[in-house]
Amino acid sequence: MVSFGKMLGSVAVGRTTLAGLFSYANPVLEQDILGIHFKNPIGLAASFDKNADLIEVLPSVGFGFMEVGSITGKACAGNPKPRLWRLKKSKGLVVWYGLKNDGCEILSEKIKSVRHGIPVGTSVAMTNCKDNLKTRHAIEDYSKAFRTLSEIGAYTTINVSCPNTDGGQPFMAPYNLDYLLDLIDTIPTKKPIFVKISPDMSHAQIDEMLQILKKHRVSGIIASNLTKKRENEKIAEELPAVGGVSGKPVQDLSDALIEYIYKKEGKRFVIVGCGGVFTAADAYEKIRKGASLIQMITGMIFEGPQVVSEINRGLAALLKRDGFASVANAVGSGV
Repeated sequence: MVSFGKMLGSVAVGRTTLAGLFSYANPVLEQDILGIHFKNPIGLAASFDKNADLIEVLPSVGFGFMEVGSITGKACAGNPKPRLWRLKKSKGLVVWYGLKNDGCEILSEKIKSVRHGIPVGTSVAMTNCKDNLKTRHAIEDYSKAFRTLSEIGAYTTINVSCPNTDGGQPFMAPYNLDYLLDLIDTIPTKKPIFVKISPDMSHAQIDEMLQILKKHRVSGIIASNLTKKRENEKIAEELPAVGGVSGKPVQDLSDALIEYIYKKEGKRFVIVGCGGVFTAADAYEKIRKGASLIQMITGMIFEGPQVVSEINRGLAALLKRDGFASVANAVGSGV
């Protein structure tokens, strides 16, 4: 799918044909957030376009924004295969890629070299390698990727919640996260900064994390990443021992996390809802719980690329039904 999309995006006729088939625009879906204009709230989450191959084609599919990566300080081959399983009954995926990407130096040049028809976020993470089992090395790795991409793209996401690395998730711990963000704060950038968090935290852990994020120049939270929990009533299949789960099994976890953060902080943080979005109703539920923007991957894999425009059309209809003049007016309306 990535290879085919890259080919279509490289030529004008491919982009034009796709736009005619899939693109949908409606002023009610437009928003200006943190100085960035979004034509619609539906974006591609990080981990699908790992090496920034689809920047030219995704605007034609109907996305309002996209996120590339996660991008690490060094090139990373990822975990050994198999590293992707489809959960047909559960409408999910088990993902164990392990941050496969070409590294920040190659990808920074690549992102700069192509046209951006929509806002492009850059997700940064620590390289999946033995050196980064030491927290100090991991922080240096994060800072290298962040610094290299500090002026490239519309915003930067710091991915501290990937469940598929040798080092686990050390920066979900408040002390380590504070230490990491202290260094990030010293790197000049005009871009907004988001942090991507896990859906598996307790309320007490979320509270601790929010206190840390408020100390630093973090503007937004992506809720959420893959779940590591196997005891999930929405999972019908037997799972491999490794990997995190995406799609419908994450939906309720993500929705609850969005609502909790919105209730605690209101509009202090821009919330990006990610997890289990297959329909306009799924996206609208996240918006009503407090998400200003939505990200998806698994829904597109199961339903096909036309689902992006279907969700946007459906969102416009739902907003009209409920009397909202814009998607921004609906944010948090169900809380």
